Order: sequence, then structure tokens, then C-alpha cells
Amino acid sequence: MHTGSPGQLIGIGIASLLVIGWGAAMSVYFGRRATTSRDWLSANESLPLFVVVITQFAAAAGGGVLIAHVGIGYQSGWSVFVYEGCVLAGFLLLTLIARWLREQSFTTIPDVVTRLFGQSKLVTAIAALAALAVPFGWIATQFVAFAKLFGQLTGVSAPVLVAVIALASLTFVLPGGLTSVAWADFVFGLFKIVMALAVAFYGIHLAGGWHRITVTVPEQLWRPEGFTAVGWQQIWLWAAAIIPGTLTNQLYYQRVFATKKVSDARRGLALSGLAMLISGVYAGCIGLAVRSMNPDLANQEDAAGWLLTQLPSWMLVVFAAFLVATIVATSGAALQSTVATLTRDVCQTIAGQEAGERRTVALSRLITVVVAAVAALLAIAFPTALTWLVASYAYSAAALAAPVFLGYLLHRRRQLKPVVAIGSMAAGLLGCGGAQLLDTTVPYAVYGIAASAVVLLLLTAATAKKHAPTVPHEIASKA
Repeated sequence: MHTGSPGQLIGIGIASLLVIGWGAAMSVYFGRRATTSRDWLSANESLPLFVVVITQFAAAAGGGVLIAHVGIGYQSGWSVFVYEGCVLAGFLLLTLIARWLREQSFTTIPDVVTRLFGQSKLVTAIAALAALAVPFGWIATQFVAFAKLFGQLTGVSAPVLVAVIALASLTFVLPGGLTSVAWADFVFGLFKIVMALAVAFYGIHLAGGWHRITVTVPEQLWRPEGFTAVGWQQIWLWAAAIIPGTLTNQLYYQRVFATKKVSDARRGLALSGLAMLISGVYAGCIGLAVRSMNPDLANQEDAAGWLLTQLPSWMLVVFAAFLVATIVATSGAALQSTVATLTRDVCQTIAGQEAGERRTVALSRLITVVVAAVAALLAIAFPTALTWLVASYAYSAAALAAPVFLGYLLHRRRQLKPVVAIGSMAAGLLGCGGAQLLDTTVPYAVYGIAASAVVLLLLTAATAKKHAPTVPHEIASKA
């Protein structure tokens, strides 16, 4: 493990505290706008387009970009753009239903499912469980990423670092829920964009310039054909895993729900997807630069950590601030999304614990602290066993993709019933689980989504009635 000098450690500590303090101050300032439970849970349709675009980017570009994506750039060059392109494709597909989502005043994905299929506590319970999987997984994995990177930088133990990032995440969420998270993420997102580009170009400089990289790194990684260097089979696997996961990630839905203008719902997703390509610039440049300087790393995901050992003191401090901003923005967004589902769907809808505005906000804040504590304990106790959380993304997509998208296509023609959603989500989970047990080559989410879609269509044909045609007002009045 490499640790910095005492001067570097002091600088890193000060930079980290400044970023966290800055974020906390912004959260408190913008949190004053959150005067109702809807402000806290869904920002009450108040976010302008420019905030939606940047906060989507800030939420999506987290610890994975810092570690895993740089590893892809190290091993497969510009292929990392294909990975980011899959996220862009997911955003573009979401634009197909974005306007309708914004018009309905939803708070969570279970709201979407029950609007399409009818009210049912079992429908809400299954949808809530599936919707919780991704944001809760993100909280824990962001905590682990922070502990891993800052452990290399400072030598501080993982439990202490996890506690620090958990407390920092709470400062983002507690003042105003999604309202404070979104606006703080907007400011941090701008900082992340500037820093991502600055660090990318500094990495190239550190490697001796682009010409040096082209001399020392295999051509197939940095030439235009580098976009497919990872191989078509891996590209297909990425597409099959990432696109469905993007289509059912509640964090992205919440920012559509919170868009101020209905007309901006689609535009916000498209621009957010394009912003994600900035992550490809960062990860690709850093990956190729490290490959040029050290082509013999045993694990490609060590590339970002190794780079930290090569940075001069001033850049190390700046990079530390970038790391904190990147991780705390994503962990805060994921924490708020998890709490929104637990408050809205579990406590209010399933348990029937309706309360006034103040009690709802107080309950949300209490749940926020509990969720952060549980995620921190998991990150400390099982830092190397959190790969099971990746599987939760697949199960979430398998359960929710068909009910949301096929349900949207069918709900105007058919009167969909709760049993259709229950059967479809159950089939998705079982299909996904069966494929995982068989250790299929194709991501098991694909099998789950296929099973969910087939069962949904069969149950719709068996149970749903066609909507009666609407009689024009003029004809009705003559009659």
C-alpha cells in the first residue's frame, strides 16, 4: 500500500473536508426550498433542465467510473466508450416514455407499476423490492470504492473511511431530500466535468504525451478500431446487461419526475446521456496513460490506484477533491432514492402509515440514517463480497422492464389487472434466477426479461378487457 507524505495527507484531508463542507452548505441552502414531503421525496417537479442534465450525470458517474471504467480503458482502450454508449442508449430509450412519466406526478417506480396495473399491496411490495436493489447496492459499492481509493492514498483503515463517506452522504440528503441532493449534485457535477477533463489530459501529459502513448500501447487500443477492441461478444454482453439496468434504475426516473417543464423530460434524458460520454474521455485517457507507464499490472482495476502513486503533491490533493465529489454525489443520490421507496411505498402504501407533512419528512430522515448505517456496516463487514449486489441489478431489470414498458404500451388499449403485474414480475425473477443457476453466457437479466414479457402478454390476453371506445361529446349530446 502506498501512502502519501505527512504534507500530502494534510492536504488531502483539508481538500476532502472542504468538498464535504461545501456540499453540506449547499444542501442546507437548497434544502430550505423543501417545505413539503413532495419536495423531500421528489423535488416537487421543480428542477430546471440544466439541473436535471447535470444531476443525472453526477448520479450516474460514480465510483465505477473511477475504478472499473478506468480498468476497461487500461485493458481495452477506447472500448470504454461503448460501455458509456450503452448508458446513452438506455437514456434514449427512456425518452420514449419520459413525457408520460413526467405528466403523471410519480414519486417512485412502484407508483408507475400500480398506475398501469391497479392498486395492490403485493404489486407495490414486489416492485419496491426490485426498485430498492439498485440504489441500495450503489450506496454500499460507493462506500467500498471510497475506502479502497482513500485507503491507498492515506493508509487510513476502511471502517474509518466508510464512516466518513456515510456521514458525508447524510449531509447531502438530510436537509431537503431530493431537492437538496439534486442542487448539490448540480454544482458537484459541474466540478466533476471540469476535473474529469483536466485529470484526463494531465494523465496524458504524465505519460509523456499522446505520441508516447501511441508508441508504447498496442495500436488496436488507441486507433479508431479501439472502440471494438474488447470484442463483439463482450460488447453484446455489456449491452444486454447495462441497457436494461439503465431502463429500470429509479435514480434516473426520479429526475424525470422532478423536471420543472413537461417538455424538458425527453430533452433532459438525451442531454444527460451525451454528458456520460465525458466519463469515457476520462476513463479512456487515464486507462491508456497508465497502460503506457505500467503495462504489467496484475489487475486492470488497479490502474486508477496506481496512478495516484505517480501524481505530484498538488495534483494529488486536487484529485482527492475530485474523488470525494464523484463518490459522495452518487452515494447521496442513491441514499435518497432508497429512502423515497421505503417511505412512499413500504411505510405509506404497504404498511398504511399515512402521516402529515412534518411527520413524513421526519420519518424519511430517520430512515435515511438507518439505511446509511446498514449500508456502511455491509461495506465494512463484506468489502470483497459485494459482487452479489451486481446480481441485484439484473434481478431489478428482470422484474421491472416488461411491466413498465409493455404495460405502458398496453394500458391505453387494455384494462390491465394487478395479477398481470404480479405474474410478470415473478416470472422475471424466476427466469433470472434460473439463468444464474445455469451460469448462462448471456446475462441472466435477458432471460428474466424475456420470461417476464411472455407471462405478461399471456396474462393480459387471458384477463384484461379492452377499453371501451370513447364516444365523442357531440354524439353523446345529440343522443
